[in-house]
Amino acid sequence: MANRIVLNETSYFGIGAIAMIPQEAASRNFTKAFVVTDKDLLKFNVTQKVTTILKQANIPFEIYDNVKPNPTIENVLTGVKAFAVSQADFILAVGGGSSIDTSKAIGIVTNNPEFADVKSLEGVAATKNKSVPIVAVPTTAGTAAEVTINYVITDEVSVKKMVCVDPKDIPVLSIIDPEMMASMPRGLTAATGMDALTHAIEGYITKGAWVMTDMFELKGIELIAKYLPAAVFEPDNLQAREGMGIAQYIAGMGFSNVGLGIVHSMAHSLGAVYDTPHGVANALLLPYVMEYNAPATGEKYREIARNMGVANVDSMNEAEYRRAAVDAVISLSKTIGIPQKLREFGAKEEDLPKLAQMAYNDVCTPGNPRDTNIEDILGIYRQAF
Repeated sequence: MANRIVLNETSYFGIGAIAMIPQEAASRNFTKAFVVTDKDLLKFNVTQKVTTILKQANIPFEIYDNVKPNPTIENVLTGVKAFAVSQADFILAVGGGSSIDTSKAIGIVTNNPEFADVKSLEGVAATKNKSVPIVAVPTTAGTAAEVTINYVITDEVSVKKMVCVDPKDIPVLSIIDPEMMASMPRGLTAATGMDALTHAIEGYITKGAWVMTDMFELKGIELIAKYLPAAVFEPDNLQAREGMGIAQYIAGMGFSNVGLGIVHSMAHSLGAVYDTPHGVANALLLPYVMEYNAPATGEKYREIARNMGVANVDSMNEAEYRRAAVDAVISLSKTIGIPQKLREFGAKEEDLPKLAQMAYNDVCTPGNPRDTNIEDILGIYRQAF
């Protein structure tokens, strides 16, 4: 079997990295930006940090801000129309996973109009052309959408999250600037950070994992354990913000190439039905699913525990280091204020069977290290409820 690695072309890291956008745009002969962002980032003058640089460099742009936290088909379709009218030649995504995912879908549909229904992009779509060039400037440290080949769009009619996988959607340029992340409120910092940890852990234990992706995921786990609490409780700590920006990027390099598991399947269902923030859903479910998956993970939980900062893991037996890994995740989650039960954000017990069916059908489920079924997934939901 051949293992594939797909990574983006160019990335910049560090304070002030957004200043590189004009130079990179010029080197690619880009002439006008279609800025995809959300209304809150505009309201709090975050997007303007980037558009100011565009103005100073005399790069014209138009702003598209019809982006929801869980972006929808409608967000994509209106974006495709707005992009066509704008006569821009590249998309500049400023925001979290929602803005970047919306940008990917707009870019793919624009250059592959046969997928204009958006629904047909679910799974691995047979697109022929690369996306409109995308420059991604993340404002959260969690989704790693700026370096992955995935995007998620909500079909509100069918009440489902569509996971779309396409190497042609990967941004040509990513700018990971901690100053763009400094305005994240505490709750969002915590949720997106735990989303990154979920990516790293699921990517490390998924069936498709191999030595190169293991390298990425273990370093991601280490950096998240080190920097996430400081990023949450010291919002102006740019070292912690930069550490988390790098950590989530590294985790994305791994999972984008090997897939995830049922934490994401179950979180996608919660997002579709309740509009639950993706990071919160992942964070809450992660320890429950880790307990379920433990028998199918060999010695990997020992390395998770080690990279989470647990001492003396080499003296532990299998049951002890597996327990230690789960407990380390729970401890971090509680420390940064993540809800511990589904009922805390309005989930309904009578919905659990429907959620379990949706999760089982999700594109992430086959990658889970332990073969699963609807009843097992329902049991995990009930534990978490």
